[in-house]
Amino acid sequence: MKPKSTSPYLNPPPTYADLTPAEQAAADLEATVAAQQAEDQIEIDFSDSVTDPGYETDSLGSASSSLKSSIRNYTFENGRRYHKFREGAYNFPNDETEQDREDMKHAMVVNLCGGRLHFAPIGENPQNILDMGTGTGIWAMEMGDLYPGASVVGVDLSPIQPEWVPPGVKFMVDDVESTWLRPLDHFDYIHGRHTVMAIKNWPQLMGRVFDHLKPGGWFELQEIHHQPRSHDGSMPPDHPVPQFWELVSSGLAALGLNLDAVLSLADMMRESGFINVETRIFHIPIGVWPKNRVLKMVGLYWRTILVDGLSPIALGPYTRGLGWTKEQVDVWLVKVRKAYGDAWVHAHMPLYVICGQKPDMGVASRS
Repeated sequence: MKPKSTSPYLNPPPTYADLTPAEQAAADLEATVAAQQAEDQIEIDFSDSVTDPGYETDSLGSASSSLKSSIRNYTFENGRRYHKFREGAYNFPNDETEQDREDMKHAMVVNLCGGRLHFAPIGENPQNILDMGTGTGIWAMEMGDLYPGASVVGVDLSPIQPEWVPPGVKFMVDDVESTWLRPLDHFDYIHGRHTVMAIKNWPQLMGRVFDHLKPGGWFELQEIHHQPRSHDGSMPPDHPVPQFWELVSSGLAALGLNLDAVLSLADMMRESGFINVETRIFHIPIGVWPKNRVLKMVGLYWRTILVDGLSPIALGPYTRGLGWTKEQVDVWLVKVRKAYGDAWVHAHMPLYVICGQKPDMGVASRS
């Protein structure tokens, strides 16, 4: 008898009946999953979610037509889930564990800021608010509760926001670094928080924000400078925590992002035409070393956020930017995790709150 060829091109693939019971069960499961994915991959009419006349980018048409592949789907890397739309633009996960950490970060910042969601003097009745990089949408939703008469639009690369939101709050999947096509002079207030890890071209974004604010409108950024320091010299330069962040910074730099941009944001606002630019700096303790009760609680939150975030913070910059393997990252993080528990280190990071106003008159649009 002629021996059976090993070439897949000469031998027909096995039929379902040729499979073992275990193989049939696996095939059934795969077919069920595929059918469910096909059912989920439906196009969504964005007409309800983009009725706000003030924000839209050139990506919206393509996003609406290819939703099944670029918006509702996700990509997975090193065991974590990442956004699929504009894949690679943001180097950190968006899975449920990371969402919990982001919500904890929100609570930490609000407590540090004395319960305030913003510092820009936007009055009691702002009409149109944009939240860039809204994440889980928690800030936008709380602003919707605080200003029930406002239209609040939250924009992010990931569709991870809840469906049930306050009236007037809407979420869109989009990239704020794309061209904004909607009318100029629309928003009363534009807000961004924790965006320094995501924005590559700050001057360009500043110009777009300026153009789309109403005359007299406000722009506010709340950004942490992820460079741990100590006021009493208790954290040596070779401590694993600052070394960890130096590597994160180097990895992001290789990917076109500048963690130190936070130090220049106020100057960039002024160069973009904003006036009345003010900076407030709040120091976030790492750990419970402060004597002040509020700062002690904030420090506990922040250390928990940083320790729980070691892997999601490091994986993208280290593997994508520095070429490390996941195994190398895991080994290094054991040392860093232990170092965060050093009670003798009195470390903190500064939170910069920067507000700027578009002039009422006399400044030409930059579009």
